[in-house]
Order: sequence, then C-alpha cells, then structure tokens
Amino acid sequence: MPGAVNFRDVGGLPAGTGVTRTGVLFRSGTLARLDSVARAAIGGLGLRRVVDLRDEEEARAEPTVLEPAVGETVRVPLFLGSVASFFERDMSLHDLYAHMIDESAPRLVSVVRAVVETQPVLVHCTAGKDRTGVSVALTLAAAGVDEDAIVADYARTASTLSPERNRRIVEWLRRVHPDARHLEELATASPAHVMREVLERLRDAYGSPVDYLRASGLRDDEIVELRRVLVAQR
Repeated sequence: MPGAVNFRDVGGLPAGTGVTRTGVLFRSGTLARLDSVARAAIGGLGLRRVVDLRDEEEARAEPTVLEPAVGETVRVPLFLGSVASFFERDMSLHDLYAHMIDESAPRLVSVVRAVVETQPVLVHCTAGKDRTGVSVALTLAAAGVDEDAIVADYARTASTLSPERNRRIVEWLRRVHPDARHLEELATASPAHVMREVLERLRDAYGSPVDYLRASGLRDDEIVELRRVLVAQR
C-alpha cells in the first residue's frame, strides 16, 4: 500500500481451534499520503467502517485520504492528553500503555464495539503502533486469539516502520525534547515483552483481558458476536 504506514490484515491468526478471518479487520497508521494506487486498493477491500483513534489536532494535520466508496468514519480519540504531552513527560511504552488501560477503558470498549457492529473495518492512528496496537490486541484477545499470536502481531509493527521514517521522526523529536530518555522507544519500538506485560497486568487485575472489557461495559452478546465475525473454525 504505497503511502500507507503499517497497513495489514489481521487474518490468519490462531484462535484456539479456529483462525481469524481475512478481509474482516485491518489495522494501519496514517492514511494521509496514499497514492492513487493505494487508494484504489484500499477502496477495493469493501471497507464499511474506519475507526480513527487520533485526536482532532492530529486528524486536521494529517487528514485521511480514501476513496468515496469507503464507508463511515468513527472517531474514538484514545488518548486523554495530547501525543506531545507523553514525550514531554518522557513516558516509557510501559507507562503509556498503563495510562491507556487505566484512563481509556470506555474508549477501548468503543473500539471493540465498533469492530463488532460493522465489517470489514479498519482501525488506525498515526503510526498504527500504540493506540492501534493496544486496541487491536484487546479486540483479538476478546475474540479468543492465542496470546502468542496477539503478541507477535503487535511486535511485527517495528519491522514495518521504515528506517528512514524512524530516523526523520526521531531527529525531529530530539530537537523538541532533547532530554527525553524514552523518546526513540516511544516513537519506533513495539517490543513483545511490553504487550505481554499488558496482558499479564489485565489478568492479574481482572482475570483476563476480556474481563477487563466486560468491567468497562462490553456485553457477553457482543463478545459472542465478535468471535463469530472474526474467527472461523477449522
């Protein structure tokens, strides 16, 4: 997908005796610089919904450019606080994800619910790494996808971000936040152990990731429907 950042289908992941369906749930980073070939290719996926996890400022700075045939856009700004504030506070990925889990539970449920309601669906943010990574991981966990596969899908992101993109962003951020210790990790990394820690934290506090979502309002019938639409039995 020329111009797309970190675009992929999450089909083919093991889920107990089943596997996630292809062509149902997609994830991505920014879609502001797509060329005509990529726009046509994404238009051909039959997307009925795009879930945009960015705040208003980010969306204005990099508006999504898709074919008119792509369905509705649902806005779920996932961070409480601006992206810049996390660099200013020099948060680690561990800290950032803990913040998301603790402060944005109703919004995370809204993302999962948006996937349940309408497919095919694309979930995206700016890099497709943190907000998209956590919300897609929770969606997959609620659908019964194997934990190792969830962690591997999250960790795959780092290999999809180009070295040139990473160099350019890190250099710019260093000029703005010269003393930030966690800057490069926050901007470019998706280490497997960080996502495994998120899932372990949810098990310790709630019993499981899906119980965390239940505690924040996701209904059992929605979980059943998510598993029906996202997982095919083998």
